[in-house]
Amino acid sequence: MAIKQTAGRDALGNFAPKFAELNDDVLFGEVWSREDQLSLRDRSLVTVTALMAQGLTDSSFRYHLESAKKNGITKEEIAEILTHAAFYAGWPKAWAAFRMAKEVWGEDTGENAMAEHAASMVFPIGAPNEGFAQYFSGKSYLAPVSKEQVGVFNVTFEPGCRNNWHIHHAKTGGGQLLICVAGRGFYQEWGKAAVEMLPGDVVNIPAGVKHWHGAAPDSWFSHLAVEVPGVETSNEWLEAVSDADYIKATTNKERNENDR
Repeated sequence: MAIKQTAGRDALGNFAPKFAELNDDVLFGEVWSREDQLSLRDRSLVTVTALMAQGLTDSSFRYHLESAKKNGITKEEIAEILTHAAFYAGWPKAWAAFRMAKEVWGEDTGENAMAEHAASMVFPIGAPNEGFAQYFSGKSYLAPVSKEQVGVFNVTFEPGCRNNWHIHHAKTGGGQLLICVAGRGFYQEWGKAAVEMLPGDVVNIPAGVKHWHGAAPDSWFSHLAVEVPGVETSNEWLEAVSDADYIKATTNKERNENDR
């Protein structure tokens, strides 16, 4: 998937049009877009390390830290990356990099982060999802939006929370519709790569498909779960998504966002 970048033209298009062209069309449009050679996540790792080694902790470094977070590098991973690089690039450079990384990833995943997440959407977070807690790894919350005609529920996951593998059964019809309303999460079908979910993304889940969904490791996540009407519908809860499989799924360099 080609990256569209306009920063060069926006900042230097009139003053240095050739430089702007090389920045937007070659560096990002060609080099960064070669995911068959290196994933976006790997390229972010290389770029962040290279910039830190030069002591460049300016706005461009922040941009690449934010890109690294978007491309799947977790708070724990960036901390380890910068710690490792400190022995080769220099301790003062690591301190400067950590100050900015701390701002980008943040440290508050508690009540303040939960409140900020709640403020970012129009639907309520609701109450702790205690009735289904045994089928979730981590804390989740449930807010009924509508129980008439079609069941619609806002489900919120704390960072790292996901539900077990499960299947929606139905004789005819059935299944589920997920609509992301806030935060960042993932959906994965059995045997396929995980798909990132961002606000506005929609996933249609037919009956009979084994799958799971939940939050990204570093983000709260909320989606509307819409129950598709069907005949003789039921839900079969299966095994939990292990920590190893979850991390692999949410950082997989072969994850194809075009499948959303």
